[in-house]
Amino acid sequence: MLLVDNGSLQPAATRQLRRVAAALGRRLGRKVEPVSLLHSNQVPAKNLGGRPAEILEPAVRRRIQAGGRDFVIVPLFVGPSRAVAEYLPGRIAEWKQKHPGLRVRVATPLAARGDDRLARLLADQVRAKLTPAFRRGGPVRVALVDHGSPVKAVTLVRNRIAAQLGRRLGARVAGVAPCSMERRPGKAQAFNEPLLESLLAVPSWNSGRVIVAQLFLLPGRHAGPGGDIAAIIRRAREKNPKLRAVRTKLLGDHPGLIAILAGRFRAAVRRR
Repeated sequence: MLLVDNGSLQPAATRQLRRVAAALGRRLGRKVEPVSLLHSNQVPAKNLGGRPAEILEPAVRRRIQAGGRDFVIVPLFVGPSRAVAEYLPGRIAEWKQKHPGLRVRVATPLAARGDDRLARLLADQVRAKLTPAFRRGGPVRVALVDHGSPVKAVTLVRNRIAAQLGRRLGARVAGVAPCSMERRPGKAQAFNEPLLESLLAVPSWNSGRVIVAQLFLLPGRHAGPGGDIAAIIRRAREKNPKLRAVRTKLLGDHPGLIAILAGRFRAAVRRR
């Protein structure tokens, strides 16, 4: 069983991936191996406790050479990104062509239709920021931010989670708005709007209390300490000193994530 993320050049992302894999393994009573699609193998092993990160292609190849013929891949992805919908199926097709009889089952990404558990985890993290002292400053708004994607289906998943989060939080907040950290240029990518930076500049969002709910699973250059999200919030506060914005923890920090991943694994195993 492989728990697979996109990969990052930041050591903190691989370390957290390993912690999630270990917790999932304890839940399932079996070994779960943390593997990235790309990038993470460039992190010096000395920054990872002396154990180098693995990326998918050589990780699977090594296990096939050792006799492995039955793989279950659990994507640590929120929605149907190109990595899950295109890159991974392409690699699997190549492996099966080279190794007849190879079995590879891929679990569903975290935000399956009809499942609002990610919104529940996010609601927990937002409530942790809704302290009495924070709420005394007036109405609180929530900006649900993801990276931004060239795939519209991913953004639609994000928007659906924002609606679920709004229903979960109810009257505790003045509103929940989905937004992107960044987007590609061109009108065809306008579905990613608004950007977080733009949202924090409009009236009612550029002052008072805002909780930035991070639809990110692992730390890295975007959602980690001193990353892009923190920089966007810092610039917004410099422009509008009356804005008080705080970030939630990452989804990978929430213990409830393990139950969702375990369910995705069990459903994949049941497939023939």
